[in-house]
Amino acid sequence: MKKNGVLNSQIAAVLADMGHLDTVAIGDAGMPVPPNCKKIDLCVTMGEPKFITVLENVLTELKVQHIYLAEEIKKENPQQKAAISVLLPDVTATYIPHSEIKKRLGSSRNKAFIRTGEDTPYSNIILESGVIF
Repeated sequence: MKKNGVLNSQIAAVLADMGHLDTVAIGDAGMPVPPNCKKIDLCVTMGEPKFITVLENVLTELKVQHIYLAEEIKKENPQQKAAISVLLPDVTATYIPHSEIKKRLGSSRNKAFIRTGEDTPYSNIILESGVIF
């Protein structure tokens, strides 16, 4: 039995299979997921687990070189934006319209969408994998 890091077997498998420039997305309970995107559903009740808790856990195992956030997070959820910045202080963020975030979930480079129970607006992120050497 794995004793630390990402214990969810589906998430651990996705992260282990990622290569440079592949992406994985984490988001809120309301994010629509395209049919061609693998969905890993962690939501157990509205609000749980929190987006930031899941992001923090994923970051224990994934080297991230770039992130994509919805432009709308700046105005509609500045607290979440600040929490993300604390976890990824040296990673460049690109802000794109929320509609573009939804489209990118269906990209062949995106390996999965991890659905949390988060119930605050625009709590969605796309993590682009870097290299560790």
